[in-house]
Parts: sequence; C-alpha cells; structure tokens
Amino acid sequence: MPQIVTANRLADGDVVFRTASGDWVRDVNAAEVLSDKAAATTAELAAKADVAAARVIEVEVIDVTDADGAIVPVRLRERIRAFGPTVKSDHRADLKPFAS
Repeated sequence: MPQIVTANRLADGDVVFRTASGDWVRDVNAAEVLSDKAAATTAELAAKADVAAARVIEVEVIDVTDADGAIVPVRLRERIRAFGPTVKSDHRADLKPFAS
C-alpha cells in the first residue's frame, strides 16, 4: 500500500506532509508517495532529521490510497488531519473537502 510522511510543523502546529524534495507543505496532494518499505524507511529517517532540527514534530508514515488522482489517507484520523474538521465545511477551503 502506498504511504506518505506526515508531521506537525513546530512553528505553528499545522499538519504538514513531506514532499519528494524534502519540503513540508500543507497540501496532502503535494506529498511524496512512497511505493515500498525501503522508500518509506528512507523518507522517515530524513523526516526525523527535521525533528532533530526543530522543524517538525510527531513524524508518522501513513497509508494512503489514490481517489481519482488525489491522495486520500486510509485512516479516518488522518483524513481529518489532512482535510480539516468534519464539523466546519469552510475550513481549509483551498484543499479538497473531506470525503466519507
């Protein structure tokens, strides 16, 4: 199953996703999709270096699926983190809305 790396940005607490270039962005669709365990391990180790550098905290590798070309986390908790609270439809309007 494909995976991505997520964390919280230390400066403001935002949920962020690691890109292929090693940047951290809010848009889940910009995340690097990791297709095997070796790639996930390498990305996670690089992300943990960002923890040591006080850029992010709570690094986690999560399972995702492809939904019509969009990255969608498998677990409900991670979908909420990616797309915002389920009680407010206008939260993070720049991102694809939460899909149940």
